[in-house]
Amino acid sequence: MTDNIPEPCDLLIEAGFVIPVEPHAVVFENHAVAVRDGSIVAILPLADARTRFDAAETVSRPDAALLPGLVNAHVHNPMTLLRGVADDMPLKQWLQGHIWPIEGAVIGPEFVADGITLAIAEMLRGGTTCCNENYFFPDVQAATYKRHGFRARVGLPVIDFPTAWAGSDDEYFDRAAEVHDQWRGDALIATAFAPHAPYTVSDANFERIRMLADQLDIPVHLHTHETAQEVAQSVEDHGQRPLARLDRLGLVNDRLIAVHMTQLTDAEVALCAERGVSVVHCPESNLKLASGFCPACALQRAGVNLAIGTDGAASNNDLDMFGEMRTAALLAKAVANDASEFDAATALRAATLGGAKAMGFDHLVGSIEVGKQADLICIDLAQIETQPLHHVISQLVYAAGRHQVSDAWIAGKPKLRDRQLVGMDTDALIANARQWRTRIASIRTS
Repeated sequence: MTDNIPEPCDLLIEAGFVIPVEPHAVVFENHAVAVRDGSIVAILPLADARTRFDAAETVSRPDAALLPGLVNAHVHNPMTLLRGVADDMPLKQWLQGHIWPIEGAVIGPEFVADGITLAIAEMLRGGTTCCNENYFFPDVQAATYKRHGFRARVGLPVIDFPTAWAGSDDEYFDRAAEVHDQWRGDALIATAFAPHAPYTVSDANFERIRMLADQLDIPVHLHTHETAQEVAQSVEDHGQRPLARLDRLGLVNDRLIAVHMTQLTDAEVALCAERGVSVVHCPESNLKLASGFCPACALQRAGVNLAIGTDGAASNNDLDMFGEMRTAALLAKAVANDASEFDAATALRAATLGGAKAMGFDHLVGSIEVGKQADLICIDLAQIETQPLHHVISQLVYAAGRHQVSDAWIAGKPKLRDRQLVGMDTDALIANARQWRTRIASIRTS
């Protein structure tokens, strides 16, 4: 009978544990995920999978957890080349006194492409398969992510002063339109408006962004309410807190990806929930720069979609989403003064489906569901650091490290296999990073 003929599939991943994220907090033991043409076609018990499918390739990981790839919802990946260049100082001093002057000397297509390539390698080795980028030269960003088969939403920058990318307001918007048009409809790359922050963008430019974001149907990715000083300055300059000003300009809606959000009143939390704003929590960067504490639990209780981001490697100083999940969970408990808040499954959801939803990618990635893209990672749980294994999701968030990521796929294509990057030359990446260190060091001492 034809019913007994196995279905062909490109890839069958067998795992000791499959954590789909949706349904929430569920673990499927001894299951497999079948992939065809880059998409997930089935999640089923091992015995059933072996009977039903004739796989071109089978990857067996009996001691591993199979997860959706992690989604880093806020990065400045070219700044990976500035990792550790100016540490242990407040945000304003760090940014205006060190980072911006160095960037002014080195920023350009080569810096952006090399920094992103280094970041892609680090992210893949840490289980991240998708990111929300916010930097200059989005044309170079998009081409670099595409070349390496990495999923990204690329920010179209707007800021109220000339940079190497654009010299005037009109040029920022004209170039944004060009990049958006070039990548419209791409399978891996999408765009968002990325106005830097309320203190560097005028009302007129925010109004222009709101109109164009609506027309183009793309998100607005924005740092806001990052520090108490930012909020106080907004009150002084505009007579309103930043979120109230953004609301007046029509930007507080379900397109807004609000990053940091460490300074929030109860009313502002309620407004975000009412309008469908997504908040990206960047706990380690905020801790390192002493920017404040995002009220993650209050936002969650109100129904706000929460995502997690590392921020740039210049202020974190890594792109480690496993570390970020753990810090987010621990910090949320301390801020809420409640150990039961922001549990492991909630942290994992924020680092996967929450990020995908914030980016408008939740129909594609963020959970292991039939029909979604096969952006998947395996975590080896047989190592000393995660034994004995009492509770898989808790172990992933509170004990596992990025060094335990064994495999990664994006749209079903292998990107990391047995801890080895696929299609990337590790030695060349390190050599290139070292030459950038020399170039940047010469700028700082000149």
